[in-house]
Amino acid sequence: MPLPRECAFVVPGDWNAPTGGYRYDRRIVEGLCATGWRVETVFLSEGFPWPDAAACDDARRRIEGLADGLRVVADGLAFGVLPQLVLQHGSRLRWVALVHHPLHLETGLEMMQRARLRQDEQRALSAARQVVVTSRATVADVAALSVPPARIAVVEPGTDAVAHPAPHRREATLQLLCVATLTARKGHSVLLEALAGLKHLQWSLHLVGSATRDPATAQHLRKACTALGLADRVHWHGEVDETDLAAHYAVADLFVLPSYHEGYGMAVAEALAHGLPVVATDAGALPQTLPRAAGRLVPAGDAVALRAALRALLADPRERAACALAARAAARQQPTWAQAAARFASVLETVP
Repeated sequence: MPLPRECAFVVPGDWNAPTGGYRYDRRIVEGLCATGWRVETVFLSEGFPWPDAAACDDARRRIEGLADGLRVVADGLAFGVLPQLVLQHGSRLRWVALVHHPLHLETGLEMMQRARLRQDEQRALSAARQVVVTSRATVADVAALSVPPARIAVVEPGTDAVAHPAPHRREATLQLLCVATLTARKGHSVLLEALAGLKHLQWSLHLVGSATRDPATAQHLRKACTALGLADRVHWHGEVDETDLAAHYAVADLFVLPSYHEGYGMAVAEALAHGLPVVATDAGALPQTLPRAAGRLVPAGDAVALRAALRALLADPRERAACALAARAAARQQPTWAQAAARFASVLETVP
């Protein structure tokens, strides 16, 4: 008898928060449900990947309430820091770990924090019957945690089609857009340093992303912005909903993502769908997400190289136009969310 098409999906915190990881979780669940899967969503407390005792106790109660034999997809933000709970239920639950990027690769961790996260992730992943990652680049990162490659499947995020990207404005001041939570890993400080050397060009920078998830980094960035003389050029928009985000993409001239690591780079894929030239780093999966013809890749953390790439595109409208054409062509090759959900479903169906 075929196994029923049902699973639980464990999500830490509020999956309506506008981050790439939460959007992935939400859209995959929506896609599974649309094709007849029965999905039980299990929402854990806030605070992961550093949960307090109350959050851990809440997670324990919720996991204990899941039926024996159920496929349980757990977002790596929680899965990787609950090894004892995962191992305790490893024989009765069919764990599927969803790893957007390994937690121990986060930028700015202290040595002991990194070691603890790596150890916990490795222990938890040993109990996963299947591991889903969002890019080919992350396969190697997960395999380095002693997970056999045969148990790792790649399910790239989908992209919503933008039928007719808005024509870019012919104004003297070009709009740069960066969509990323204000955390150390996203490299905003490098971007500000790079732009400090381009004050002779006409541009403004629009930063879309939460300033509350890492308040210390957000405060540091604002101070750096003022110290570099960029306060009148940089606009901080915080978290925005999907409608406002689409509006930001529509009026941008150039997209930039200076991350130190990305498990995929959904914001880059969305920028391509909107026909934007992209300047990004070569970190993690970004070289796989951004075709060379659609922009520029620079070494992560290299403000000089980032400045040169931005200067080249800001100063040359013909080059920006050529990259925009390549971006739209690349977007047509990206999977839709329906295709991503179908691929995820095929992985679930093979979980032993």
